[in-house]
Amino acid sequence: MTELANKALVLGASGGLGSALTLAFLADPNIDHVFAVSRSEQPEHLVIPEPLQYKLTWLITDYDEPAMQLLADKLSAFAGQFSRVCICHGILHSETLWPEKRLEDLSSDAFHEVFNANTVVPALWLKVLFKVLKGNSACVIATLSARVGSISDNRMGGWHAYRSSKSALNMVLKNMAIEFARRAKNLKLISFHPGTTDTGLSKPFQASVPSDKLFTPAFVAQKLCGIMNDKQPDGLLDYLDFAGQPIEW
Repeated sequence: MTELANKALVLGASGGLGSALTLAFLADPNIDHVFAVSRSEQPEHLVIPEPLQYKLTWLITDYDEPAMQLLADKLSAFAGQFSRVCICHGILHSETLWPEKRLEDLSSDAFHEVFNANTVVPALWLKVLFKVLKGNSACVIATLSARVGSISDNRMGGWHAYRSSKSALNMVLKNMAIEFARRAKNLKLISFHPGTTDTGLSKPFQASVPSDKLFTPAFVAQKLCGIMNDKQPDGLLDYLDFAGQPIEW
């Protein structure tokens, strides 16, 4: 692969990890521009050092397919120039849903909401961005998954919608890796487990997490960037944790 692509794209950039990845890519001298995408304006907590502000373009979109396609069309001017893509969407809880602890907690509405955020939206991004990311230069794509999406590693049960949505995401990514091996050999897919990260997603569950197992977004972003730097397209999907270790499917 040639080394012509040096732009980064962060989808879901206003969240804790998305913001940290945006900062990490901006600080990387090998990345010449970062496109950050979210539903809203750049959050106040994301402070960009003045010398790096010229490298950032913030784009706003809804997460339905027509809006996502319009954004992909805007990025088509930079087709083949992206070397790093991070898809940071995900939901575990909200004001109207909570991880299920037992069968009686199952809800059709919750399943649809969780699957849309955790599985459908990342899949649609890869669909609408296909022509933008396909090219002659290596492009590494990391999508946020979770260890609890592992079927063979599941020994506790519960969290039905969240676990299932991450397992489904892994299958979608596996399918895409097989297709990309035929149609876009420059693309490398990673399904990434960040560990318990100090963000809004994990906040209600942090009390039981040892302090040395609760990671800052900046730490996880650094780990993921290091993993991405070490990867090259090989037609495979890697399911990895923050330490770069494989996770059972």
